[in-house]
Amino acid sequence: MKLYYSPNLNPRVAVAVARYLKSELEFIRASPRAPGHEDGFRPINPNTLVPVLVEPTRTYWETDAIACRLSALAGSEFWRTDDTMPDMIMWISWATHHLNSAASVFYWENIIRPTFSNVEPPPAVMEEAMANFRRFAGTLDAYLEGRDWLLGDKISYADFRVATALPFADAAGLPVAEFPQVQRWHQQLWVIDAWRDPFAGLT
Repeated sequence: MKLYYSPNLNPRVAVAVARYLKSELEFIRASPRAPGHEDGFRPINPNTLVPVLVEPTRTYWETDAIACRLSALAGSEFWRTDDTMPDMIMWISWATHHLNSAASVFYWENIIRPTFSNVEPPPAVMEEAMANFRRFAGTLDAYLEGRDWLLGDKISYADFRVATALPFADAAGLPVAEFPQVQRWHQQLWVIDAWRDPFAGLT
């Protein structure tokens, strides 16, 4: 198996999952949108994006699907299959549409855009994104009160997925310090090698 990745938000999560589960696969850094690369990449992902998990007979090209597949192959409950699976899906969906949607604005405008443009983002866009981030981070902070992890007393993929943007919080300008439970929870994640440095040893 091969996992095509880049160091960006969603691919980082996919690599972290693979490293956490000790999946036996080859990691290949890719830039499918680079000039001349799209046509060659399209057969494994018609969207020409990473991450992509390539198996002998098929491919998986969304981070959550890759996490599900790798967990199944590992025989792990990191991707829940018991009665807590709906709760896990709820948090995955919530993070995608709310918390990480707001955070991704800051990731793009403060980390990615400056690498190719000096155009300042519209203040109204940033203000709305900040209001949304604070709102949803507050929801997460309240939920984490008295809880070690999102799903009971054991880590799950929900924890990785909800925390997608947090490794970039300082550079992106996200006010995570305002939310002590979120900070405490992410510090627990940070001691996990696969989460703190998923690209260790990769080219």
